[in-house]
Amino acid sequence: MSFKQLKVFCGNANRNLAGEIIEYLNVPLGKAELKRFSDGEISIAIDESVRGADVFVVQPTCNPSNDNIMELLIMIDALKRASAYRITPVIPYYGYARQERKSKARDPITAKLMANLITTAGADRVVTMDLHAPAIQGFFDIPVDHLPGVPILAEYFKNKGLDNVVVVSPDHGGVQRARNLAERIGAPLAIIDKRRPEANVSEIMNIIGDIEGKQVIMIDDIIDTAGTITQGAQALMDRGATEVYACCTHPVLSGPAFERLENSPIKEVVVTNTIPLDSEKIIPKIKTLSVAPLLGEAIQRIHEDLSVSKLFS
Repeated sequence: MSFKQLKVFCGNANRNLAGEIIEYLNVPLGKAELKRFSDGEISIAIDESVRGADVFVVQPTCNPSNDNIMELLIMIDALKRASAYRITPVIPYYGYARQERKSKARDPITAKLMANLITTAGADRVVTMDLHAPAIQGFFDIPVDHLPGVPILAEYFKNKGLDNVVVVSPDHGGVQRARNLAERIGAPLAIIDKRRPEANVSEIMNIIGDIEGKQVIMIDDIIDTAGTITQGAQALMDRGATEVYACCTHPVLSGPAFERLENSPIKEVVVTNTIPLDSEKIIPKIKTLSVAPLLGEAIQRIHEDLSVSKLFS
């Protein structure tokens, strides 16, 4: 067991989640003051000693992404210069992850750039959830604990008591995630075959698998503008599904997402709180599950040098 003191800090990105995590761990939130200079630059002051401490910083890099990223980097730098023993950013949602490779000439690889920035700032390891591409783990030269959201979603649907269920992946890239959920709840798997002519635009081509007369659970890592998930739900209903549920780990929900979900045939949208949702925009069909116990247990295990993989094996 580690004898270093455990300390948890957070930025402004998701203070409610940070509050749930410290409640789970039964530790106080680290004292830090986050302000703005008159020109808009971010100012961070660590208001307690962290010398020799095992420090975790809870900060998803969600919208406003650039502000939240800078808060995280500056806080890591401040902690490093204050002689923290180990600094672990806890990044429930890892922004800029959807550009993890070059799909055409002169494309940036922003997921790698993010990894470089976090490492250079002084992070010693990283905790994150459901990276858009698992290979992003390899972009870091420090340890990365990559936690899945599927067990949380699976537990919810098992307790829901649905029968005659099929799990559907909205595209070929999400088949492994959908198969994981299907195995956990004991359901068959189907796949939506689609093409994406441009960003945030998709076209349904075909559905591979038997969905007629069945309750369908669509799963993805991210729901952004909700175009893919709502088009897929309509296609499934048109082909004989009786009910459609949707779920994801990261509810980005930008642009027309709330309106599309509200007007779609989806009965319920199950998400986690890796990203905070605007309370004024939340619609009744959205159900939010907390990842705080999972992240809290991961933090405790890392601090005590115990296995993290046992949380989801």
